[in-house]
Amino acid sequence: MNADAQEITELTASLRGTLLQPSDDAYDAVRVVWNGMIDRRPRLIARCHGVADVVAAVNFARRHKLLVAVRGGGHNVAGYATCDGGLMIDLSLMRAVRVDPAARTAQVEGGATWRDVDWETTAFGLATPGGLISATGVAGLTLSGGIGWLRGSHGLCIDNLLSVDVVTADGRLLRASETENSDLFWAVRGGGGNFGIVTSFEFRLHPIQPALMACLIAYPESRACDVIAAWRDFMATAPEQIGSLVEFSTLPDDPSLPQEARGKRVISVGAVYDGPADQGEALLRPMRELGTPVIDFSDKMPYRVLQSIYDELFPKGRDRSYFKSLYLTGLDDTVIRDVVTQLDARPSEMTFASIWHFGGTVARVASEATAFGDRSMPYMLSIDAVWSKAEDDAANIGWARSFWSDMQRHSDGRLYLNFAGHGEDPGLVRAAAGAEAYARLVAIKRKYDPTNFFRVNQNIPPE
Repeated sequence: MNADAQEITELTASLRGTLLQPSDDAYDAVRVVWNGMIDRRPRLIARCHGVADVVAAVNFARRHKLLVAVRGGGHNVAGYATCDGGLMIDLSLMRAVRVDPAARTAQVEGGATWRDVDWETTAFGLATPGGLISATGVAGLTLSGGIGWLRGSHGLCIDNLLSVDVVTADGRLLRASETENSDLFWAVRGGGGNFGIVTSFEFRLHPIQPALMACLIAYPESRACDVIAAWRDFMATAPEQIGSLVEFSTLPDDPSLPQEARGKRVISVGAVYDGPADQGEALLRPMRELGTPVIDFSDKMPYRVLQSIYDELFPKGRDRSYFKSLYLTGLDDTVIRDVVTQLDARPSEMTFASIWHFGGTVARVASEATAFGDRSMPYMLSIDAVWSKAEDDAANIGWARSFWSDMQRHSDGRLYLNFAGHGEDPGLVRAAAGAEAYARLVAIKRKYDPTNFFRVNQNIPPE
């Protein structure tokens, strides 16, 4: 780094927040991100308290040619929130959420998590689509699309985005919406963090029931082919208010579980009905009657409780993770058998794999409306390899990549950027968005970030 001690002191004085260096007591705790195998050491960490801090940090990094990583929730599997030797611009203290119940909108700061959002919005009987883990950052999930339980009735996160405030590489603060800097607004809805630092999101909110019916039932994995086929057929005619997936996992050896369930490999049906809970209970009953379950966690619960039920399975900084995804063009019996065969060989009992159903509001958004691209995919396969020891890295990553490669024959090659490995594959954004949308993204990147200042991400080079 070509900044001297005096310049670092001047940056410290210009921040309302704090500037951390490796010698500071809080440094190691702050640099930790969700994926336990990411162990990077920024030269500086700017803990921002507001937009002025973000602008100061960007200007400092540009003057001194520092590599920049931007941290929101720090939940991205590839570890894009941090870097070695550069500047981490940390927004995790910027978590304010302001709800306008009359307008049904929420203004959300760039470091907020979905727990922050859900806690505030549901107090007014409102919600916007978020992820499935409440500790996930709003920014990271949203900028690459955002898939959650409410997708059938209200679409992706980006489909509910009304505007953003963005600090660009030259230190400007821009507002982007359908009527202001509309090209930038199009790009941030699916193009990731390539164009600047989003310091504020404005979301559209929707009425939510006080309690929703959640079907969360686990069957023996030995019945996976039959359960997935039954789920596929059920979802083909299900109301779009049902958001659903099926998931492979291994139940933990936990005293809170019945003895016969502990350590069992299962295929689970997860489904949520966005409507009156009693209606949802009746509609989802067929998924709870596919045979004798290993365990049934199904219940009526508030949305913000539902959003946090998976949190304990994915604690920050504990496990090593590698996630891959691809969209499936169908789910016939051959595809199901291929998925089941691959999952049978998984090397870690901590691993998850899910098949997500799409349709409803997601599918009705035109492909050219956002940088997310085409919406016609009926399903997504998510391969979530999780393990605990560094010596098992090669086995688990190798298995996930082999599984992903094998399933390409059942896909159009597109993928979801929030589950895209560790960023090692070239052309990630092109594969996600498609060639036409990608060409448009390159032009917008060239306009707002011609030097590729923001490149610690699923990168879109401006050349």
